[in-house]
Amino acid sequence: MTINRNKAVTWAIGAMVLLLLPVLLQTAGNFWVRIADTALLYVLLALGLNIVVGYAGLLDLGFVAFFAIGAYMYGLMASPHLSEAFPWFAQMFPNGLHTSVWLVIPLGAALAGFFGVLLGAPTLKLRGDYLAIVTLGFGEIIRVFLNNLDHPVNITNGPKGLGQIDSITLFKFDALGIPGINLARPLDIFGFTFNSVTLYYYLFLALVLLSVVICHRLELSRIGRAWMAIREDEIAAKAMGINTRNMKLLAFGMGATFGGVAGAMFAAFQGFVSPESFSLMESVMIVAMVVLGGIGHLPGVILGAVLLSALPEVLRWVSGVFDLQAVTGGRLDASILRQLLIALAMIIVMLLRPRGLWPTPEHGKSLQPAPK
Repeated sequence: MTINRNKAVTWAIGAMVLLLLPVLLQTAGNFWVRIADTALLYVLLALGLNIVVGYAGLLDLGFVAFFAIGAYMYGLMASPHLSEAFPWFAQMFPNGLHTSVWLVIPLGAALAGFFGVLLGAPTLKLRGDYLAIVTLGFGEIIRVFLNNLDHPVNITNGPKGLGQIDSITLFKFDALGIPGINLARPLDIFGFTFNSVTLYYYLFLALVLLSVVICHRLELSRIGRAWMAIREDEIAAKAMGINTRNMKLLAFGMGATFGGVAGAMFAAFQGFVSPESFSLMESVMIVAMVVLGGIGHLPGVILGAVLLSALPEVLRWVSGVFDLQAVTGGRLDASILRQLLIALAMIIVMLLRPRGLWPTPEHGKSLQPAPK
């Protein structure tokens, strides 16, 4: 009874901290709330990649491609680009599509999931380094396509990117004359003003909590146990009757859906997307978040995503306050020095905690001596 009560108190305190965090950060400036928003988006990406890497044991270095697919899908559906590029489209939608968020989230998940299965199909017989190379190539192919699909038919606007993307509006009902809540505008409640970045924080937090529940249920389900069996020994899993082909495709598809939703939210939050936002380094950083936090362990993955996404921005503030470039005599640019500090921190952490900052308790349990 006491354990349940302590757990309830812990959950209540954690919920209060998450709800009050943007309000407290807002007093110090929108910069800090924006860092929290970005961290939540990376948590979504890390949770998706954890399904592929942590649960199924499939090394995916092209996960940022699904992030890009979701972002460009929302950018095309919520900007005037298609109406400006195609006259026949302008006749039907003169002002462009203005898609509801309730349609965007399922569409982003479905489209990215389709491409996830499309990536997984030719890689079913690949493992380890070979699988990593193929997925890396897939991520680069998507980025190159987005960068060059501006001629002969202008679909993605090439390196110029897509701008004028609509922000998200919640609880809008045109039939009833209810304008809804536009997250791009401040909201006044009982005399307190919630800025745009704070409103986006609560939307992203709701999506993260839903994703955590889904991942947790998947981990405990028959599908999750099948993924983990494949991760530990694929031949043994196949011998036990597990359809490894379908399970792998499901892992790629399920993981990709998280990337698609995160990409759509990123496009709405930024109001602009371009191929430069989806480089190989982004994929490497997402993999590093999963590995650094603890492969296959949801709290560890969340911790790794928050740390690695927030650390560069915190160091940006530190370099501005202490003028780190002047400390080095101008030999190192502030951005280069920031990346150097991040790399050193990652190396130190992995040397001291090779299983991650918060590894799963089940990992390596068979190697521990039995209690006497």
